[in-house]
Amino acid sequence: MSAFIEELRWRGMLYAATEGAAEHLSGGRRTAYIGFDPTARSLHVGSLLPIMALVHFQRAGHVPVGLVGGGTGLIGDPSGKTTERQLLTKDEAGENAWGIRQQLEHFLDFNAPANPALVRNNLDWLGELPLVDFLRDIGKHFSVNQMLARESVKRRLESDEAGISFTEFSYALLQAYDFLELYRREGCTIQMGGSDQWGNITAGTDLVRRVAGGRAYGVVFPLVTNASGTKFGKTEAGNVWLDAAMTSPYRFYQFWINADDRDVTTYLRFFSLRPRSEIEQLEEAVRLEPQSRTAQRALAEEMTRRVHGETGLQGAVRATEVFFGGEILGLAADQVADVFADAPSTTVDTGRLAGEGLLLLDLLVETGLASSRGDARRALDGGGIYLNNRRVGDPSASVRADDFVEGRFLVLRKGKKSYHLVAVT
Repeated sequence: MSAFIEELRWRGMLYAATEGAAEHLSGGRRTAYIGFDPTARSLHVGSLLPIMALVHFQRAGHVPVGLVGGGTGLIGDPSGKTTERQLLTKDEAGENAWGIRQQLEHFLDFNAPANPALVRNNLDWLGELPLVDFLRDIGKHFSVNQMLARESVKRRLESDEAGISFTEFSYALLQAYDFLELYRREGCTIQMGGSDQWGNITAGTDLVRRVAGGRAYGVVFPLVTNASGTKFGKTEAGNVWLDAAMTSPYRFYQFWINADDRDVTTYLRFFSLRPRSEIEQLEEAVRLEPQSRTAQRALAEEMTRRVHGETGLQGAVRATEVFFGGEILGLAADQVADVFADAPSTTVDTGRLAGEGLLLLDLLVETGLASSRGDARRALDGGGIYLNNRRVGDPSASVRADDFVEGRFLVLRKGKKSYHLVAVT
């Protein structure tokens, strides 16, 4: 049995494989690809399961190929969609493809001596493909009846009054052609993807057989869900991206640290490279001491370090500690804004901070942390007021410009959890 298939199996990452795939994988070094749709300049955490499959594939001694859909991205995959996608321009698809290539470098080894990872862009062949030749040589191998029976097409026909355009209807042919091209160019015999791609993958294996007389295989993974029933990787703020400019390392770290106890053991198997024995120990910790959140911290640290590096991880950990009373003045202003983005906020004019500054008593009332000056004085006397997480007990204390992080933000806290962000205008 293939070591790669066994690795996927114990991790719960194997949903199905075409007949003979395991035996083929155990017969020597193989090449497999997974396609990535360049609909944005960054991948998001929903792409991590296929990425990790490529990681395990390379660790098993095989050659992984990340195929960026610079061509198919101009068409749009109808799978999982109930309406037509917004079409990209060639420039947009090209820029997004470059960003995805850079992100894959965080996971795959492109300099491995024996089996370096590869990235290919299907615009390289689809962009030069003559239409008549394609319809004659490739289209004749596809039955319209079979294509209409596909779940992705049936769902579109049932849910969208406009049905499905010929543009998206043709996507399956183009993806199958990708497999044929990679078979010819790279000796690629395996395509992998989510279980919703099974029809597209088997269409590719069939095309390789019909046109090139070769044997090709498919391996698919389960679609990732969570215990709350919401789509994995979706938060109230939207997708959790791998690009730090789109989702900060702090927000990325928080996504994992906040994983439900019911989900974290699955996520450890899917996304962590820890060995089975360590994962089983962390699973036991979830069962015996869920309040410690040991598994969540281990997962958050590993994923943040891999995507954002050690510096990104340390910044995320430091920012997390701030929310529980840690030192604020060590953070950058943008980090402060990120950590306290959900806290109530108030702006003050910079002129009010000149000279003797703004009396803290007045600022507490202005922010709503105190109902009156008397209430603010009692809170200060009782030791319940913090300025940048440092306790202030002096009722005559003032707030000046140099109290603000990088001259932009200041954080007030009443008690343990009542935070208020103050910004300078």
